[in-house]
Amino acid sequence: MFLTFRLIYESLLFALGALRENLLRTILSLLGVTVGIFAIISVLTLVDSLEKSIKTSFNFLGSDVIYVAKWPWLFVDDYPWWKYVNRPVPNYEEYKALEKRMTLATAISISAVRGNLTAKYKNSSIGGVNVIGVSYYHDKVSDVRIETGRYFSIQESEGGANVALIGAVLAEDLFGNENPIGKEIKIKNKVIRIIAVMKKQGANLLDSPSADNLCIVPYNFFMKTLANRKRVNPTIALKGNPETDEGLLELENELTGMMRGIRGLKPKQEDSFALNRPEMLSNFIDGLIKTLTIAGWFISFFSLLVGGFGIANIMFVSVKERTNLIGIQKSLGAKNFFILFQFLFEAIFLSGIGGIAGLLLVSGITFFSTEGFEIVLKFSHIVKGLLIASAIGILAGIIPAIVASRLDPVIAIRSK
Repeated sequence: MFLTFRLIYESLLFALGALRENLLRTILSLLGVTVGIFAIISVLTLVDSLEKSIKTSFNFLGSDVIYVAKWPWLFVDDYPWWKYVNRPVPNYEEYKALEKRMTLATAISISAVRGNLTAKYKNSSIGGVNVIGVSYYHDKVSDVRIETGRYFSIQESEGGANVALIGAVLAEDLFGNENPIGKEIKIKNKVIRIIAVMKKQGANLLDSPSADNLCIVPYNFFMKTLANRKRVNPTIALKGNPETDEGLLELENELTGMMRGIRGLKPKQEDSFALNRPEMLSNFIDGLIKTLTIAGWFISFFSLLVGGFGIANIMFVSVKERTNLIGIQKSLGAKNFFILFQFLFEAIFLSGIGGIAGLLLVSGITFFSTEGFEIVLKFSHIVKGLLIASAIGILAGIIPAIVASRLDPVIAIRSK
């Protein structure tokens, strides 16, 4: 056993010596593998980062939630568009009816939004503010993270009090270093008292709605004072319990029956509402990511193939150049596997160094991360890159190594 390891170790040294003697050829040989590993691992890294950034952009939709709306998030190709236009929008009365009748929902809320409003405080004025009116249980349905202050009381919500939760960026722009809690701002000349500041979320890839520039007010106050009633499009959201209702299928069925009953639809009539779920977007994104990944593997395969052929070619040249040395080694008692490992290790080293160089290039693209698109090179991708590089080295070097190990020592010594 000790002799075997010693022979493998000496094979390793021979391989390293051969690589050092032909440094330029070594560098040129590993370029193909470097490009191939860079291509595939960079694609996997960018795709993973893209998937994470896109899904983070939709965090505001919450999880295990079903939304009742006029429009579907994903359109059916053969469904006439004018039927969507003729649908009624969800309203407060339907929300209250669902709140009273639904048995499988853990929380129900209604919300409506109006964008591009101006908020004023003393001499400060900030435009482009999104104001959303929500019912009391909105924080149970959506992800509302409060940094300082408190959420609405049920009396404030039902009574339409002029109170608000504001985003961190909006608070900073309006109040600077002042504590916003208890201060009053004006939106459309309506006085609103600040009761909470939400945690900062930062930018996201798709520029989707963020709490940073948001003002959340009670739904009844919003509808009375800030809503444009001709354009308001409320959405009812229901939170399910995945522990007792896997896939929220029972909740969806109950909700469909309740909405049809509330709107008085006959059995043969089509639904006049859409049930939307964040999983719909997630499944669409997963399909897109899968397509990009397959395309990345396909493109990178050719780079890896070129790199593999390059290493195989160099190994055959190396065998030809060292045929005389191989004959001398075998005449002195070198075993076939010693010669085989010598050349196989050389091929693996060539490919491995190329793989490491490719990974170093991939790590360089992480410096191009932005707040909304963070590029992270995962450890699993590093391992994957090294394994692919090693596999290429084995496949490219195995035939030249076998040829070298089977050379007749007498004929090999006579070669020039």
